Amino acid sequence: FSESGVPQLVQPMIWDYAADLDVEGKVHLIEKYRRCGFSKVWFASAFKGATGVNQSLTLIGHHLKNHLQWLKVASSSPADALEGIALTGWQRYDHFSVLCELLPVAIPSLAVCLQALKNGGYSEKIKENVEKLLGMSNLETETFMR
Repeated sequence: FSESGVPQLVQPMIWDYAADLDVEGKVHLIEKYRRCGFSKVWFASAFKGATGVNQSLTLIGHHLKNHLQWLKVASSSPADALEGIALTGWQRYDHFSVLCELLPVAIPSLAVCLQALKNGGYSEKIKENVEKLLGMSNLETETFMR
């Protein structure tokens, strides 16, 4: 396959929005891509819009767990394998569906996910930083924000 030249023209993107994504399985997938000649891969996560077609509020904890799993995949893979991560925010499941979570209700989730990726994890200090950045007094990750 590598003789075709395709691995020099494209970089695969591995999509998974699950809170419990299979870290070991993703690491094996990256190894398979590398054996096929792809030196770099991308990850795709979501900060909103990936938990239900009629979801109206964002459950931050689900998306935070997804990003923490992706960080585990990155740390378990060769250092030079990851090109980047596409942090997606889906608006609807298809063109005929109603809108799912709108951006304003998902801003706290976006902030939490970005800070987790930037800092390589999530802690009480990072939570406090997000609260300060957003002007919030109590950021909830395991329940829906009020």
